Amino acid sequence: MGLDLEAQMFFGSVIRQLPREQLMYDHILIATDGSKLADHGVTRGLELAKAINAKVTVVTVTEAWRALEMVTEVKTGNPDPFTEFEAAAAEVAQKRLAAVKNAAEKMGLSCEFVHVADQHAAEGIASTAKAKGCDLIVIASHGRRGVRKAILGSVASEVITVSEVPILLVK
Repeated sequence: MGLDLEAQMFFGSVIRQLPREQLMYDHILIATDGSKLADHGVTRGLELAKAINAKVTVVTVTEAWRALEMVTEVKTGNPDPFTEFEAAAAEVAQKRLAAVKNAAEKMGLSCEFVHVADQHAAEGIASTAKAKGCDLIVIASHGRRGVRKAILGSVASEVITVSEVPILLVK
């Protein structure tokens, strides 16, 4: 399956014309939280990987359960809320990764899939990129600014600050 017209325009004709040894990315990490915005970033990351014949690792991160939430659950009579939380988080992560696997297979790409549990999203993404030897992180961003960014936060912005690996933001 070739790149669609939009992807060709997105990456330009230069990439398609470069010899493999001149391309600067060999291993791309694509981050997803399963949202519609993240799906757009996943698509662009997969298209880029296909265009430059790069290896792909896809990561999703589920954060740790807060102690206050755990105490509340125990008080309501749940004797082991942590196990239930971990199982639910793993199920959500597998659904996210399965969706990406389907998209990658349609494009003829094979990927490695990683679920990082119980970690802050930005740190999990950056540490996975480093541990896997990735040379580019692709992540979607809303592109919020000012007060909205301060209030809502941005995992993408945090990844930029903690990562040693270059980032491609997809808006």
